[in-house]
Amino acid sequence: MEEGIFESRVDLSNLNESVKKIREEISHVIVGQQEMIDLLITSILADGHALIEGVPGVAKTLTAKLLSRIIDVEFNRIQFTPDLMPSDIIGTSVFNMKNSEFEFKAGPVFSNIVLIDEINRAPAKTQAALFEVMEERQITADGTTYSMEHPYMVVATQNPIEHEGTYRLPEAQLDRFLFKIQVHYPSLDQEFSIINGHHQRKGHPPIEDVKPVLTAEKIKQYRNAVQHVHVEENLIKYMAQIIHETRNNPSLFLGASPRASVALLNSSKAYAAINGRDFITPEDIKFVATPVLRHRIMLTPEKEMEGITADEVIQQIVEKVEVPR
Repeated sequence: MEEGIFESRVDLSNLNESVKKIREEISHVIVGQQEMIDLLITSILADGHALIEGVPGVAKTLTAKLLSRIIDVEFNRIQFTPDLMPSDIIGTSVFNMKNSEFEFKAGPVFSNIVLIDEINRAPAKTQAALFEVMEERQITADGTTYSMEHPYMVVATQNPIEHEGTYRLPEAQLDRFLFKIQVHYPSLDQEFSIINGHHQRKGHPPIEDVKPVLTAEKIKQYRNAVQHVHVEENLIKYMAQIIHETRNNPSLFLGASPRASVALLNSSKAYAAINGRDFITPEDIKFVATPVLRHRIMLTPEKEMEGITADEVIQQIVEKVEVPR
Protein backbone atom coordinates (compact mmCIF):
# COMPACT_ATOMS: atom_id res chain seq x y z
CA MET A 1 0.00 0.00 0.00
CA GLU A 2 1.46 3.38 -1.01
CA GLU A 3 2.26 5.75 1.83
CA GLY A 4 -0.19 8.63 2.12
CA ILE A 5 -2.97 6.94 0.14
CA PHE A 6 -5.39 7.64 2.98
CA GLU A 7 -4.49 11.33 3.22
CA SER A 8 -7.50 13.63 3.06
CA ARG A 9 -8.28 14.82 -0.44
CA VAL A 10 -10.62 17.55 0.81
CA ASP A 11 -9.64 19.92 3.62
CA LEU A 12 -12.37 19.54 6.23
CA SER A 13 -10.48 20.93 9.24
CA ASN A 14 -12.39 24.24 9.39
CA LEU A 15 -15.71 22.47 8.82
CA ASN A 16 -15.02 19.99 11.63
CA GLU A 17 -14.02 22.80 13.99
CA SER A 18 -17.29 24.61 13.23
CA VAL A 19 -19.33 21.41 13.76
CA LYS A 20 -17.61 20.93 17.14
CA LYS A 21 -18.51 24.50 18.14
CA ILE A 22 -22.13 24.04 16.98
CA ARG A 23 -22.48 20.92 19.13
CA GLU A 24 -21.01 22.78 22.11
CA GLU A 25 -23.36 25.75 21.70
CA ILE A 26 -26.43 23.53 21.30
CA SER A 27 -25.45 21.46 24.36
CA HIS A 28 -25.85 24.63 26.46
CA VAL A 29 -29.58 24.44 25.77
CA ILE A 30 -30.54 20.98 24.49
CA VAL A 31 -29.88 17.85 26.55
CA GLY A 32 -29.32 14.70 24.48
CA GLN A 33 -31.11 14.45 21.09
CA GLN A 34 -27.72 13.86 19.40
CA GLU A 35 -29.25 12.24 16.33
CA MET A 36 -31.57 15.21 15.72
CA ILE A 37 -28.68 17.65 16.08
CA ASP A 38 -26.45 15.70 13.69
CA LEU A 39 -29.25 15.47 11.13
CA LEU A 40 -29.92 19.21 11.32
CA ILE A 41 -26.22 20.01 10.82
CA THR A 42 -26.24 17.55 7.91
CA SER A 43 -29.29 19.34 6.45
CA ILE A 44 -27.46 22.67 6.53
CA LEU A 45 -24.40 21.28 4.76
CA ALA A 46 -26.49 19.30 2.23
CA ASP A 47 -28.61 22.38 1.39
CA GLY A 48 -31.82 20.64 2.43
CA HIS A 49 -34.98 21.34 4.41
CA ALA A 50 -35.92 19.46 7.58
CA LEU A 51 -39.26 18.33 8.99
CA ILE A 52 -39.11 17.68 12.75
CA GLU A 53 -41.86 15.48 14.18
CA GLY A 54 -42.46 14.81 17.85
CA VAL A 55 -44.95 15.10 20.69
CA PRO A 56 -45.37 18.53 22.35
CA GLY A 57 -42.60 19.67 24.69
CA VAL A 58 -39.58 17.79 23.28
CA ALA A 59 -37.82 21.01 22.11
CA LYS A 60 -38.67 20.86 18.39
CA THR A 61 -39.29 24.60 18.05
CA LEU A 62 -36.49 25.48 20.47
CA THR A 63 -33.99 23.50 18.39
CA ALA A 64 -35.07 25.25 15.20
CA LYS A 65 -34.66 28.62 16.95
CA LEU A 66 -31.19 27.54 18.05
CA LEU A 67 -30.20 27.12 14.40
CA SER A 68 -31.06 30.76 13.81
CA ARG A 69 -28.77 31.76 16.70
CA ILE A 70 -25.90 29.52 15.57
CA ILE A 71 -26.06 30.76 11.97
CA ASP A 72 -25.58 34.51 11.65
CA VAL A 73 -28.30 35.04 9.04
CA GLU A 74 -31.86 36.36 8.89
CA PHE A 75 -34.55 34.27 10.59
CA ASN A 76 -38.35 34.29 10.43
CA ARG A 77 -40.90 32.19 12.27
CA ILE A 78 -44.35 31.45 10.85
CA GLN A 79 -47.02 29.91 13.08
CA PHE A 80 -49.29 27.91 10.80
CA THR A 81 -52.98 28.13 11.69
CA PRO A 82 -56.19 26.95 9.92
CA ASP A 83 -57.04 30.50 8.79
CA LEU A 84 -53.60 31.26 7.31
CA MET A 85 -53.71 32.23 3.61
CA PRO A 86 -50.94 31.82 0.97
CA SER A 87 -50.54 35.60 0.75
CA ASP A 88 -49.84 35.68 4.52
CA ILE A 89 -46.60 33.77 3.99
CA ILE A 90 -45.56 34.67 0.43
CA GLY A 91 -46.59 38.31 0.41
CA THR A 92 -49.04 40.41 -1.58
CA SER A 93 -49.21 43.41 -3.88
CA VAL A 94 -50.12 46.68 -2.15
CA PHE A 95 -51.28 49.82 -3.94
CA ASN A 96 -48.88 52.73 -3.39
CA MET A 97 -50.82 55.99 -3.30
CA LYS A 98 -47.68 58.07 -3.98
CA ASN A 99 -46.87 56.64 -7.39
CA SER A 100 -50.27 55.05 -8.13
CA GLU A 101 -48.67 51.63 -8.69
CA PHE A 102 -48.89 48.23 -7.06
CA GLU A 103 -45.81 47.19 -5.08
CA PHE A 104 -45.00 43.71 -3.85
CA LYS A 105 -44.74 43.45 -0.08
CA ALA A 106 -42.69 40.36 0.75
CA GLY A 107 -44.03 37.89 3.31
CA PRO A 108 -42.15 36.12 6.11
CA VAL A 109 -41.02 33.31 3.80
CA PHE A 110 -38.43 35.77 2.48
CA SER A 111 -35.60 35.03 4.89
CA ASN A 112 -32.58 32.71 5.22
CA ILE A 113 -33.92 30.29 7.82
CA VAL A 114 -37.70 29.95 8.00
CA LEU A 115 -39.24 28.10 10.94
CA ILE A 116 -42.74 26.86 10.17
CA ASP A 117 -44.30 25.80 13.44
CA GLU A 118 -47.08 23.19 13.28
CA ILE A 119 -46.95 22.98 9.48
CA ASN A 120 -49.91 20.58 9.37
CA ARG A 121 -52.22 23.16 11.00
CA ALA A 122 -52.72 25.14 7.76
CA PRO A 123 -54.95 23.96 4.88
CA ALA A 124 -53.62 22.46 1.66
CA LYS A 125 -53.63 25.71 -0.35
CA THR A 126 -51.34 27.38 2.19
CA GLN A 127 -49.05 24.36 2.35
CA ALA A 128 -48.92 24.29 -1.46
CA ALA A 129 -47.69 27.91 -1.48
CA LEU A 130 -44.34 26.55 -0.22
CA PHE A 131 -43.80 24.17 -3.17
CA GLU A 132 -41.91 26.60 -5.40
CA VAL A 133 -39.75 28.22 -2.73
CA MET A 134 -38.69 24.91 -1.18
CA GLU A 135 -37.63 23.36 -4.48
CA GLU A 136 -36.41 26.32 -6.52
CA ARG A 137 -35.53 28.89 -3.83
CA GLN A 138 -37.72 31.46 -5.54
CA ILE A 139 -41.21 32.95 -5.38
CA THR A 140 -43.30 33.94 -8.39
CA ALA A 141 -45.93 36.59 -7.65
CA ASP A 142 -47.90 38.63 -10.21
CA GLY A 143 -45.66 37.39 -13.01
CA THR A 144 -42.42 38.44 -11.27
CA THR A 145 -39.88 36.00 -9.89
CA TYR A 146 -38.06 36.81 -6.66
CA SER A 147 -34.99 34.74 -5.74
CA MET A 148 -34.15 33.86 -2.14
CA GLU A 149 -30.84 34.89 -0.64
CA HIS A 150 -28.23 32.22 0.16
CA PRO A 151 -28.50 30.19 2.35
CA TYR A 152 -32.18 29.23 2.36
CA MET A 153 -33.58 26.55 4.65
CA VAL A 154 -37.06 25.65 5.82
CA VAL A 155 -37.34 23.92 9.20
CA ALA A 156 -40.89 22.72 9.90
CA THR A 157 -42.37 21.06 12.97
CA GLN A 158 -45.43 18.89 13.40
CA ASN A 159 -47.16 16.90 16.13
CA PRO A 160 -47.90 13.26 15.12
CA ILE A 161 -50.40 12.62 17.92
CA GLU A 162 -53.00 15.35 17.52
CA HIS A 163 -55.12 15.03 14.36
CA GLU A 164 -58.06 17.31 15.13
CA GLY A 165 -57.75 20.57 13.21
CA THR A 166 -54.77 19.37 11.17
CA TYR A 167 -54.25 18.77 7.45
CA ARG A 168 -52.02 15.98 6.20
CA LEU A 169 -49.05 17.22 4.19
CA PRO A 170 -49.30 16.29 0.48
CA GLU A 171 -46.71 13.83 -0.82
CA ALA A 172 -45.33 16.47 -3.21
CA GLN A 173 -44.43 18.67 -0.26
CA LEU A 174 -43.07 15.88 1.92
CA ASP A 175 -40.76 14.92 -0.94
CA ARG A 176 -39.20 18.40 -0.78
CA PHE A 177 -37.89 17.83 2.73
CA LEU A 178 -34.42 16.29 2.87
CA PHE A 179 -35.12 14.69 6.25
CA LYS A 180 -38.05 13.82 8.43
CA ILE A 181 -36.52 13.81 11.90
CA GLN A 182 -38.39 12.04 14.68
CA VAL A 183 -37.77 13.36 18.20
CA HIS A 184 -38.34 11.00 21.10
CA TYR A 185 -38.65 11.44 24.85
CA PRO A 186 -35.37 11.88 26.79
CA SER A 187 -33.95 9.13 28.99
CA LEU A 188 -34.23 9.26 32.79
CA ASP A 189 -30.72 10.73 33.18
CA GLN A 190 -31.40 13.30 30.47
CA GLU A 191 -34.71 14.21 32.13
CA PHE A 192 -32.83 14.83 35.38
CA SER A 193 -30.32 17.06 33.56
CA ILE A 194 -33.16 19.06 31.95
CA ILE A 195 -34.91 19.69 35.27
CA ASN A 196 -31.66 20.42 37.13
CA GLY A 197 -30.42 22.78 34.42
CA HIS A 198 -33.69 24.69 34.45
CA HIS A 199 -33.44 25.01 38.24
CA GLN A 200 -29.81 26.21 38.12
CA ARG A 201 -30.53 28.92 35.53
CA LYS A 202 -33.13 30.58 37.81
CA GLY A 203 -35.34 31.58 34.90
CA HIS A 204 -32.53 32.89 32.65
CA PRO A 205 -33.34 31.98 29.01
CA PRO A 206 -30.49 29.65 27.91
CA ILE A 207 -30.91 30.50 24.21
CA GLU A 208 -29.53 33.99 24.90
CA ASP A 209 -26.14 32.46 25.77
CA VAL A 210 -25.80 30.79 22.35
CA LYS A 211 -23.25 32.49 20.08
CA PRO A 212 -23.15 32.47 16.25
CA VAL A 213 -20.76 29.94 14.72
CA LEU A 214 -21.55 30.02 10.99
CA THR A 215 -21.91 32.85 8.50
CA ALA A 216 -23.50 32.71 5.05
CA GLU A 217 -20.02 32.73 3.48
CA LYS A 218 -18.80 29.85 5.66
CA ILE A 219 -21.86 27.77 4.77
CA LYS A 220 -21.14 28.38 1.09
CA GLN A 221 -17.53 27.20 1.54
CA TYR A 222 -18.52 24.13 3.56
CA ARG A 223 -21.23 23.12 1.10
CA ASN A 224 -18.69 23.32 -1.70
CA ALA A 225 -16.30 21.10 0.29
CA VAL A 226 -19.12 18.58 0.92
CA GLN A 227 -19.80 18.33 -2.82
CA HIS A 228 -16.19 17.16 -3.31
CA VAL A 229 -16.48 14.31 -0.80
CA HIS A 230 -15.39 11.12 -2.58
CA VAL A 231 -17.99 8.44 -3.43
CA GLU A 232 -17.04 5.02 -4.80
CA GLU A 233 -19.08 3.81 -7.76
CA ASN A 234 -20.12 0.65 -5.90
CA LEU A 235 -21.62 2.85 -3.15
CA ILE A 236 -23.61 4.78 -5.74
CA LYS A 237 -24.95 1.43 -6.97
CA TYR A 238 -25.71 0.52 -3.33
CA MET A 239 -27.81 3.68 -2.94
CA ALA A 240 -29.59 3.04 -6.23
CA GLN A 241 -30.43 -0.53 -5.11
CA ILE A 242 -31.93 0.71 -1.83
CA ILE A 243 -34.14 3.21 -3.68
CA HIS A 244 -35.08 0.59 -6.30
CA GLU A 245 -36.10 -1.86 -3.56
CA THR A 246 -38.60 0.66 -2.16
CA ARG A 247 -40.40 0.60 -5.52
CA ASN A 248 -40.66 -3.18 -5.59
CA ASN A 249 -41.40 -3.94 -1.97
CA PRO A 250 -44.74 -5.73 -1.37
CA SER A 251 -45.25 -3.76 1.87
CA LEU A 252 -45.17 -0.42 0.06
CA PHE A 253 -47.83 1.30 -2.01
CA LEU A 254 -45.50 4.16 -2.98
CA GLY A 255 -41.73 3.94 -3.38
CA ALA A 256 -39.06 6.64 -3.19
CA SER A 257 -38.58 9.16 -6.02
CA PRO A 258 -35.36 10.03 -7.88
CA ARG A 259 -35.25 13.13 -5.67
CA ALA A 260 -34.80 10.69 -2.78
CA SER A 261 -31.76 9.19 -4.56
CA VAL A 262 -30.10 12.60 -4.78
CA ALA A 263 -31.06 13.33 -1.16
CA LEU A 264 -29.45 10.06 -0.06
CA LEU A 265 -26.24 10.97 -1.90
CA ASN A 266 -26.03 14.57 -0.66
CA SER A 267 -26.87 13.73 2.95
CA SER A 268 -24.37 10.82 3.00
CA LYS A 269 -21.64 13.20 1.80
CA ALA A 270 -22.55 15.81 4.42
CA TYR A 271 -22.75 13.25 7.23
CA ALA A 272 -19.33 11.84 6.27
CA ALA A 273 -17.91 15.38 6.28
CA ILE A 274 -19.21 16.26 9.76
CA ASN A 275 -17.54 13.06 10.98
CA GLY A 276 -14.21 14.21 9.55
CA ARG A 277 -14.08 11.98 6.46
CA ASP A 278 -13.74 13.06 2.82
CA PHE A 279 -15.26 9.77 1.63
CA ILE A 280 -18.55 8.05 2.43
CA THR A 281 -18.98 4.56 3.85
CA PRO A 282 -21.96 2.15 3.83
CA GLU A 283 -22.55 3.16 7.48
CA ASP A 284 -23.13 6.78 6.41
CA ILE A 285 -25.74 5.64 3.90
CA LYS A 286 -27.42 3.39 6.48
CA PHE A 287 -27.57 6.23 9.04
CA VAL A 288 -29.27 8.73 6.72
CA ALA A 289 -31.46 6.20 4.86
CA THR A 290 -34.29 6.19 7.42
CA PRO A 291 -34.71 9.99 7.83
CA VAL A 292 -34.36 10.42 4.05
CA LEU A 293 -36.95 7.78 3.16
CA ARG A 294 -39.51 7.57 6.01
CA HIS A 295 -41.64 10.44 4.62
CA ARG A 296 -41.23 9.47 0.97
CA ILE A 297 -42.76 6.00 1.08
CA MET A 298 -46.33 4.86 1.72
CA LEU A 299 -47.31 1.57 3.30
CA THR A 300 -50.04 -0.58 1.81
CA PRO A 301 -53.34 -0.40 3.76
CA GLU A 302 -52.85 -4.02 4.86
CA LYS A 303 -49.45 -3.29 6.43
CA GLU A 304 -50.79 -0.17 8.13
CA MET A 305 -53.55 -2.26 9.69
CA GLU A 306 -50.93 -4.73 10.90
CA GLY A 307 -49.17 -1.89 12.70
CA ILE A 308 -46.01 -2.04 10.57
CA THR A 309 -44.11 1.27 10.44
CA ALA A 310 -42.23 2.90 7.57
CA ASP A 311 -39.02 2.75 9.62
CA GLU A 312 -39.32 -1.03 9.99
CA VAL A 313 -39.76 -1.51 6.24
CA ILE A 314 -36.76 0.74 5.51
CA GLN A 315 -34.61 -1.27 7.92
CA GLN A 316 -35.71 -4.51 6.23
CA ILE A 317 -34.76 -3.08 2.83
CA VAL A 318 -31.36 -1.83 4.05
CA GLU A 319 -30.61 -5.23 5.60
CA LYS A 320 -31.74 -7.03 2.44
CA VAL A 321 -29.51 -5.08 0.04
CA GLU A 322 -25.98 -6.49 -0.01
CA VAL A 323 -23.35 -4.09 1.33
CA PRO A 324 -20.53 -3.55 -1.21
CA ARG A 325 -17.05 -4.68 -0.18
